[in-house]
Amino acid sequence: MENIVKRKENIMPVPAEYQRASDDFYEYLVDARNTAGLWSTHVSYTMTQGVFQVFRRRLSLENTIAFANILPVCLRALFIADWNINEPRRPFGDYAEMIKEVKSLRGEHNFSPDTAIRDVATAFSILLRYSNSNG
Repeated sequence: MENIVKRKENIMPVPAEYQRASDDFYEYLVDARNTAGLWSTHVSYTMTQGVFQVFRRRLSLENTIAFANILPVCLRALFIADWNINEPRRPFGDYAEMIKEVKSLRGEHNFSPDTAIRDVATAFSILLRYSNSNG
């Protein structure tokens, strides 16, 4: 019995960011949907994935990892999903070209607005403010 008590004392609780991961992700998708004036979190998911891919293609490996590390768990997973680290790095450039690239993800099923990059950044900043104010 004494061994069981000792083991329980050494148990690390699951970090809160992992316990709340799904809820936080859904809250982000709702904020992204509302910010972009979309009608569905499915649409805001595709918009976010497109923006993340466009952004990731323009970062060095080190900056990609650094950025991923500030994202909440589910957004971090989405940011690095399907990552081809051998894909040539693209330059930051014309906003219209980057929006076109965002919209190319799942072409006929992508309803990202021309403000998608700004909308994703805004929704992410809302999530960060909420997360920082709640612990």
